[in-house]
Amino acid sequence: MFPDAISSGTPPVESPTSIDAHRQREVKWMALLPIVPPSQARKNKKVKRLLLDGVPSSVRYLVWCHLSDSKARAIPGVYAQLGKRQRVPAFSDIEKDAKTYFPDQTQLHPFDGPLVSLLQAYLNMVPDIQYSSGLTSIAGHLLLLSPEEDAFWIFASMMDAHLRPYFSANTIQLEVDAALLSKAIEANDPAVCKKLYVTFSIPPGAIAKSWFVFSTLFVGALPVDYLHRIWDVFLYEGITLLFRVGLALVQCVRHLLLRATSEEAAMEYLVHPPLACLPSTADAFLNQALMMKLKDDDVRKQRVKMEAQVKRQTQSRTLSTNGSSGMQTASISLPKTS
Repeated sequence: MFPDAISSGTPPVESPTSIDAHRQREVKWMALLPIVPPSQARKNKKVKRLLLDGVPSSVRYLVWCHLSDSKARAIPGVYAQLGKRQRVPAFSDIEKDAKTYFPDQTQLHPFDGPLVSLLQAYLNMVPDIQYSSGLTSIAGHLLLLSPEEDAFWIFASMMDAHLRPYFSANTIQLEVDAALLSKAIEANDPAVCKKLYVTFSIPPGAIAKSWFVFSTLFVGALPVDYLHRIWDVFLYEGITLLFRVGLALVQCVRHLLLRATSEEAAMEYLVHPPLACLPSTADAFLNQALMMKLKDDDVRKQRVKMEAQVKRQTQSRTLSTNGSSGMQTASISLPKTS
C-alpha cells in the first residue's frame, strides 16, 4: 500500500476546491504522464503522490488509461470487428440493466448504444465470463468518462488484471477473498464479526459477492465522487484496496450493524450504507480506507497460499465438472484484423 502515508500517520491530502489548485493538478498530471511509461506507473513514487493529492475529472480517464496500461492491450480494429459478431445470450439483460443502473444517462440505453456494444464485444471476446449486472455498472461508469473504444480497453485491462476471476464459472478466487475479508473484519472489529458471521450466520461469500460482484468495485454502495476516488487508487494498488474499502464501510455503519435485528437489515447497511454514515468528502473516506488495520503484503501472501489450498481441495470437483483445475480459464476469442 502507500507505506509513507500509513506509517507516518499522514493522511492523503484533501482535494482543494479552488480552481487554481485544480488547474495545478491538471498541469502536474499532464506533465507526468508522457514521461512515466504506463508499464512503470504503478511503481512510480511521483504517480503515487499525485494520486494522493487527487485526480481532476478532466484528466481522470487519461490517468486510468495509464494506470491500467490499456493502450498496450489495444489492438487496432478488434473492437469494431467484435461488434459485428452475433448477440451474446446476456444481450437483453445488459440492455435492461443499462436502463436500471443509469436511468438518467439515456445515451447508454439504446440496444446499439455504447454500453450494450462494449459488453457485447467483451463477452464475445472472453466467452468464459459469467454475466452479472456488476459488469454493466463498471462499463457504464467508464463510458461516462471515456470515449467508447478507450473505455472498452480500460474495461478489458481491469478485468484481466483484477476482476475476471470473480466472473468465472470457477469460484475459487471469490471463496479465497471472502475468507480473507472475514478474517480482516474479525481482526479489525471482533464484535461486528461475531454479529455478522455468528449471530446472523451470514456466509462470508455473501458479503464478498455483494461488494465484489453484484456491486462491483462498490458501485451503488458509494456516491459517484467517492467511487471514482476509490477507483483512482484501486488501479494503482489492486485488490487489497477493496478489502480496505470494505473495512472502512463496516466501520462507517458499525453502530447500525450492532443494532441490526436481522441478516437482511445488516446486508442492506453494508451494501447501501446511509450517506449520513459516510465521511463528508471522498478524500476523507479514502483516507479512512487507507488507514484501516491491514497488512497488504500479508493479504497478498495469504491469497496465494489459500488459492493453492482451495485448488487442491476442489481439484477433483473442478476436473469432473469443467475439465480444468485453474483459477480461471484463459479463453480469448479475437477476430482477425486486416
